[in-house]
Amino acid sequence: MKTYTPELDPAVLDRLRAYAGLFADAFPAARPALWAAVYLQGLLLDGERKSIEPLSRRVALPPELAVKDPEQALQQFLNQSPWDEAKVLQRYRARLARTFASPAGIFLFDDVSFPKQGKHSVGVQRQYCGALGKQANCQVAPSAHYVSPTGHYPLDLRRYLPDSWRASAARLESAGVPGEQRRPLTMPQIARELLDRVRAAGLPGWAVVAAAAYGVSPDFRDGRADRQLSYLVGVTGDFVVFTTPPRWLPPAARGRGRPAKRWRLAAASPRPVSLAELAKRTVRRRVTWRQGTKGKRAGRFAWRRVGPGQGWQTGACANAPPLWLLIEEQADGKLKYAFSNLPAGTDLKAAVRLWKSRWPVEQGYPQMKEELGLDHFEGRSWRGWHHHVTLVLLAYAFLQDVRRRRPQKVPPG
Repeated sequence: MKTYTPELDPAVLDRLRAYAGLFADAFPAARPALWAAVYLQGLLLDGERKSIEPLSRRVALPPELAVKDPEQALQQFLNQSPWDEAKVLQRYRARLARTFASPAGIFLFDDVSFPKQGKHSVGVQRQYCGALGKQANCQVAPSAHYVSPTGHYPLDLRRYLPDSWRASAARLESAGVPGEQRRPLTMPQIARELLDRVRAAGLPGWAVVAAAAYGVSPDFRDGRADRQLSYLVGVTGDFVVFTTPPRWLPPAARGRGRPAKRWRLAAASPRPVSLAELAKRTVRRRVTWRQGTKGKRAGRFAWRRVGPGQGWQTGACANAPPLWLLIEEQADGKLKYAFSNLPAGTDLKAAVRLWKSRWPVEQGYPQMKEELGLDHFEGRSWRGWHHHVTLVLLAYAFLQDVRRRRPQKVPPG
């Protein structure tokens, strides 16, 4: 179902111009700042497509930008103009932090996918596409979102570059990928950099919640603990855990050669089991985590202490502290799993509420696609895509502010 966008009356459009002016200093000159305001207006106005050609026909240009060809001018602003989206997003986050920042804040990580035809759009290849629920030709971008007791908003998105792209200097040059963005980064590594960037700017928070694409990375999980953050992150059913504390034997002494370094699991110690196997014999109980517009939101969950088991044959997990395992049984019977370093006394309801704090991501990015054209960018360049996404985030924050000021009226039907 297509979501409903409030009508942008003259008073709201006046506020939009003032809102765009808050970011003017982040642009290198006055003219691109004015074009940013025009682009924001185009994203917010009604229209099935928010790509440049139809957008350019809907917007009203201020006298300072009287041009014969608005489409060409907007193409240049989005794809060639050298304004730095990182500076604009820094200003954006600082502004929203004044309203929403809280020590109780939660950082959410997921990826947003963009189905595409052809092979020339930056980062496109055949890979898992969450938007379609299957392998498909698409682009993928790790995203960071922030949730606090007073509201939520997206923080950043960055395009993921598959190995097939990084291996081709010609493709990277053609798409205008900056040199510093050509490093071999996995999606969890990108998410880690996004988190460090927003926290370095002073955005507070206590926990990280992430999808399995990030939670399966031990470096991502360990990095949250090293940064004194709690985490609750998805993992897959093939992960293995110890259901009782394992007994490890220290490296055996050797008479000659290199000294042994690997810890070994004692012969009598139980072996780990997969999460999928453990779930078959784990009782789940019904938990209500919040009251929704259509009634109580509830599901079936289990919450138990386990020992990490990945790499047990080589002693990689020897003496690792225990973790929490959350098992969620969805309405269709499908199971999801998550690991957490929450304190030992944490109860199931608190864990479920934290896990379900992901709903702003699950609703927000589809909303940005449906209402604001997040996935309507038709160019091929790195710069153009990141410029477009940055302005969509600004438009989304403005739209959320409009809705807070004026209760949304959903039309009949």
